[in-house]
Amino acid sequence: MIKVGLQIPNFTYPDTEPGDLFEKVAAVAVAAEDAGADTVMVMDHFYQLAMMGPPELEMFEAYTLLGALAARTDTVKLGTLVTGVTYRNPAILAKIVTTLDVISRGRAFLGIGAAWFDFEHEGLGVDFPPVKERFERLEEALVICRAMFRGELPTIDGKHYRVKAAINSPAPVTPGGPPIMIGGQGEKKTLRLMAEHAEMANFTSGFDEIPRKLEVLAQHCADVGRDPATINKTSLCSIAVGETMEDAVSLRNGFLAARGMDWDSLDDATRAMVGARLVVGDADAVGERIRDLVGLGLDGVTFNMPANGHEPEAVTRTVGVVKAAVG
Repeated sequence: MIKVGLQIPNFTYPDTEPGDLFEKVAAVAVAAEDAGADTVMVMDHFYQLAMMGPPELEMFEAYTLLGALAARTDTVKLGTLVTGVTYRNPAILAKIVTTLDVISRGRAFLGIGAAWFDFEHEGLGVDFPPVKERFERLEEALVICRAMFRGELPTIDGKHYRVKAAINSPAPVTPGGPPIMIGGQGEKKTLRLMAEHAEMANFTSGFDEIPRKLEVLAQHCADVGRDPATINKTSLCSIAVGETMEDAVSLRNGFLAARGMDWDSLDDATRAMVGARLVVGDADAVGERIRDLVGLGLDGVTFNMPANGHEPEAVTRTVGVVKAAVG
């Protein structure tokens, strides 16, 4: 399960042509693995997200990229943080993740959520149903994928999806199939599905909300007779590590400035929102913040590096800081 997981959310790198992008990404993944990360993840999006830049910035298709990274890495687990249920038929998704598991010799997991990026759906002609239907689809997809991972030849006639004696061959290398991660923060639906279906839960909430999310997840687990300790619990954050605090602040401010934002000019609410998910400082300060985060009851940390995550040396340093803090 995940203790130190690096998410790569950005594929727009200085002085890098499209034909050279994959080698840069592969170098980052290898650096993370060599430094002690146990997991490498990518977003499952087709347009760049607003906080990272305009939608036309480079964005790889997630599973094609993960398959290529499987051939360049040896130990890290590979998956998305997370796949939107709307993007792929769940039976096809089960085949895709199983193929990744076979290629990587048992290192794949299925990260999945209810999807949210309406602009991307509209641009690519992908149906974006109301939130209630998206969660119905998510629950049906979880049942189909789990059954196919286990080779059960499921026949399911759901409200939104249907399969008939669905074959999944070759079978996954991972016994019982790739583990399932559900990502999100909704307490009534998302956290309930985590308790019912997931081996891994990733919270996208601010640091101050994590104790509440853990309490709610524990209650959902109690309702279904499950030990919450059987769920690997992580939270997604962004990290900027500098040689000094001033260096780290400069990294953060430079990243924001490149996206038309000035930290000193942000209103209090925006600063609070960013600060609730962003760790900035030298190695000691970041390590202390990560220890505090894990101390809330998490099993590990998933993080990205929006300011300098394209630099293998920076990845090596940051993974080392996080790994030492998580223990």
